[in-house]
Amino acid sequence: MTQNQADVAPTSQTSQSEQNVWEAQLKLGFARAFDASRLLQRSHHGPLRVQKALYPEGPDICHAIIIHPPGGIVGGDRLQIQVSCAAGSHALMTTPGAAKWYKSLGQASHQAVHLELAAGSVLEWLPQETIVFDAAQVDMLQEVRLQGDAQYLGSEILCFGRQASGERFTQGSLSQRTRIWRDQQLLWSEQGQLQAGSAAMHSLLGLRGHTVSATLLAAGRLPDAAQMQTLREAMQQLCDDQEPGAAVGSSVSKNVLVARYLGDSSEVARAWVQLVWQHLRPIMCGKAAQIPRIWQT
Repeated sequence: MTQNQADVAPTSQTSQSEQNVWEAQLKLGFARAFDASRLLQRSHHGPLRVQKALYPEGPDICHAIIIHPPGGIVGGDRLQIQVSCAAGSHALMTTPGAAKWYKSLGQASHQAVHLELAAGSVLEWLPQETIVFDAAQVDMLQEVRLQGDAQYLGSEILCFGRQASGERFTQGSLSQRTRIWRDQQLLWSEQGQLQAGSAAMHSLLGLRGHTVSATLLAAGRLPDAAQMQTLREAMQQLCDDQEPGAAVGSSVSKNVLVARYLGDSSEVARAWVQLVWQHLRPIMCGKAAQIPRIWQT
């Protein structure tokens, strides 16, 4: 589902406390067994689950699609996802469509993602875009803990308001914290608080008046200088061709690659994530990137 599709948040005259709020947890464990990466641990509470393991690339890489049956997150909802990858396993995780954070009537919505990677494992965390509706109050936390030579590649796309419907993000807030650790040492820490309608929405240090942002973080085997230059040129060419007003950039700090997009198109943001992922995956994993079928439906 894209930002251009018209979907309407549920409306109600009742207070948020009278609506159904969900406490949902999902716990997944991947391990190498019988010459394949397998989903050996799977438990859930509430409306958050994975239906089955998929192997579109063969047994070495296990694909899993996280499903949130209600289709949207309202004020007061709390989602918690825990994923562990044992030595030698390789998992790719995504979602079937855009996540929608609906208008809050007073309570914040929370999502916490905890990812644990043992030495010799790989995790690709590639959810589709997140749409933050006007007046949503969102709190998001992501913790990634790596051991030894574990490799992580993760992306995020944030869409503020629904541009196709003429909705802007004029009320509400978004709070984010992201941390990556390796062997108990902090490699990357980023946190931000965005208040709708604030100066940060237009500041050069904030969204610069744009409505869509995307970030990709990678920790592990990273590109050399020549490969980084090729990546930067490809990112810029994509924007020149599809959205000249967008801004992109990438850098490496403390053995973490950070790539960013800032623009106004969820479609271009998705194409940008795919492009960066397709450049990085062969370098990090020795395997060409194959687009998950769910992204094309």
